[in-house]
Amino acid sequence: MTSRMRVAVLGGGILGVSTAAALAKQGADVTLMTAGELASGASGRSLAWLNSFGMRSPEYHYLRLLGLDRYRTLAAGAGSPAFLRFDGGLTWASDGSVADHRAAFEHMRDIGYACEWLTAEEVSTRTPGVDPAAISAGGAIFNPQEGWVDLPRLIEHLAATVAANGGTIRTGAGHSDIVLTAGRVTAVRSGDGAETPVDAAVLATGADVPHTLKALGIVIPDATPIALLVRTPPIGTSLRAVLNTPRVAVRPTPDGALAMDSGWSEREVVVQPDGSYLARDETIQGLLEEASNVLEGHPRLTCASYGVGPKPIPGDGEPVLGGLEAIPGYYVAFTHSGATLGLIAGELLADEILNTRAHPLLDPYRPSRFA
Repeated sequence: MTSRMRVAVLGGGILGVSTAAALAKQGADVTLMTAGELASGASGRSLAWLNSFGMRSPEYHYLRLLGLDRYRTLAAGAGSPAFLRFDGGLTWASDGSVADHRAAFEHMRDIGYACEWLTAEEVSTRTPGVDPAAISAGGAIFNPQEGWVDLPRLIEHLAATVAANGGTIRTGAGHSDIVLTAGRVTAVRSGDGAETPVDAAVLATGADVPHTLKALGIVIPDATPIALLVRTPPIGTSLRAVLNTPRVAVRPTPDGALAMDSGWSEREVVVQPDGSYLARDETIQGLLEEASNVLEGHPRLTCASYGVGPKPIPGDGEPVLGGLEAIPGYYVAFTHSGATLGLIAGELLADEILNTRAHPLLDPYRPSRFA
């Protein structure tokens, strides 16, 4: 490993900042560049449920378990920070989907992923803040090892690690490009045209990744939707777990507020002619009402803020991580599960870059799988 390898990371979300922090801790000369502010993209509007719920390939499940492990290590080392909690996840299905929900439960139990099948009456004894009457007759799955993270605060924590280890963070850098010379990475160019020489670069710009790679002749199937995350003012909620219900997903925040999203509300976001996004008042109000319906006491919820924009999802649902075979020094991070994989993905990418070897845990997720 070159002790002072020069590496640029493009992207101020969890994948970019985590990778930059891991690189800086291992002695690289790191420059992190982002068009706007840190966490101003998808990481700033993510529910950030930490989990490996449901049916996944064994390799992907294992990677997500490693992701959960790294968060627990962070929590222990940082003294259980307020932005990270492991109070479990509670999930239930609509009455017509109970069989599929039961199949997911049996699968998780068979692979050793901690889970409990609870009746509505049992829920209040395992996790507070939920209205048992909202739970379908078939019951709910409780996964006690799951949790949530407030990504903007985690990103702030990781950015401090970058700075403490001599890295440079450039916010407001505008649209930045990775510069190639003779078929390999040699520099990065910021929005003002200034170039910084580097030995390697990481493209972690969220939903922009497929478009950037397409210009290089590399196709990454893209299933990115437009997401909507609504936040309430602090309400002193007793909810601790992450709830995933047929009509809303909701979790507490470090300041006692609630964050929520859903599939149906995403589909109601309007893409306007100028390319901007509009979340209609009735959609936001409907989401707040759905959250109130599943909470104990049915509190009156209001909107303090919301975020709307692309939510990166590769076409096959699995991460795209690792180096481009055709371009030495060019690395990619593009995934839906940015919260759960945030720390482990940064660690593995840093290892691959600094040791100039293909990390075996990233083999199933390389961009070349779509060639």
